Formats: sequence, C-alpha cells, structure tokens
Amino acid sequence: MLSADGRVLAVPADWSLLPPGDAALSRRIKQDGPSWTVIEMKGRKRFSRGIWAPAARLAALAADLRLERQDPSYQRKLDAGRQRRAVEQAVYAEDFRAAVLTYLDFHPNQRAAAELMSRLIADHAVPVGSGTVARTERIPIEQRAEAATIAWMRHQTTGYDHLVIPRVKGQRREVRHLLARRSVQLLSRYRQGQPVDPVTCPLHRALAAHPVNR
Repeated sequence: MLSADGRVLAVPADWSLLPPGDAALSRRIKQDGPSWTVIEMKGRKRFSRGIWAPAARLAALAADLRLERQDPSYQRKLDAGRQRRAVEQAVYAEDFRAAVLTYLDFHPNQRAAAELMSRLIADHAVPVGSGTVARTERIPIEQRAEAATIAWMRHQTTGYDHLVIPRVKGQRREVRHLLARRSVQLLSRYRQGQPVDPVTCPLHRALAAHPVNR
C-alpha cells in the first residue's frame, strides 16, 4: 500500500478493511482515531476502496451504530435529512439550469432549443454522484454552467467519443480545446439567430434525437 507521498506502508496486523458503502460508519471511524483511506486513481477521478483501521475499533463502532439504527428516532432523523437534501438538490438543479440558459443566450427564435438544451445539460450534470463540473463548489455557478455546456456538446455534437487520441502528454487536452472552440462557434449561430440546417447542424440533430423533443 502506497501513501500519498509514495512511501510503502505495511498494514498493521490488527487492522481490518472497512469496505466502502456505509457512509455513517466511515465518518465515525475517521473521526475516532488513526485510519488509512484507500483511494484508487483512474485518470483524474478518485475512487474509494475502503478504510483500514484497528479491527477492534471497527467492530465496536459498528456495534454502536447497529444499536443506534434500531432507535425509531434515528430513522426519523434520516428521513428528515433526505427530505432536506432533496429540496436543496431540486433548488440547485433549477438554479443550474437557469445558469446554463443564461450562458446559452440564444436568439429569441431559438428559445425552444435553449430551453430543451438547458434541461438536458442540467439533467446530465446535476445529479449527485455524476462526477461532473456541476458538482464542484470551487468555481462560480456561471463557470460551472459554461464548462458543463461545452462538455455536453463535446459528447453530443462532435465525434470525440469515437476519436483515437494518441497517448501523448497534452494531446487529449489539445483536442478538447479545439472541439471547445468549434462548440462556441456553433453556439454563436444560435445566439445570432442564423438559419440552421436541420440535416447538417450537429446541435439540431442532437436535440431532435432526444426523447423529450418528440
């Protein structure tokens, strides 16, 4: 097992691995004492593979949590938390869709396309666990909306998903930048209200192919 700074770590003999999946127990084991969180990197994404911690402490915390979960008040607390998060999620989804709509800034004659596109982008980017830029709080929502729009267009209106990109450092980034410029050029046609050929326009085809447009 490697540490963040590249050191080889030997897991103590009296430690056990808590698999991912129980968020409450994971939080408690991290707060209660020493532990090692196992992270696997795939590209720029991080995936939890569990937590190493003293086996006796894991067992004790798990037993305490089982007893706590048997109390009816625990379930009421969970339900209240889920309802609160659901409301917050719905509000954010609408705020994000509005931010995308503002970024699109389509001509009035393309209002229907803008409404549909903003909904598709929000539906894809906003859900918890989507791993998209819409879930980060490091940048303003306006920048998240722009980045999510360009990402959606990269997959829906270009051949990016089928490109064979050489494994050369910076090559994928360069391709993305090129496709982003093309996407902005395409958006400008809709912003200016220019005529759109439904046969050749990749954005028109992408929108028309979606079930909610039928």
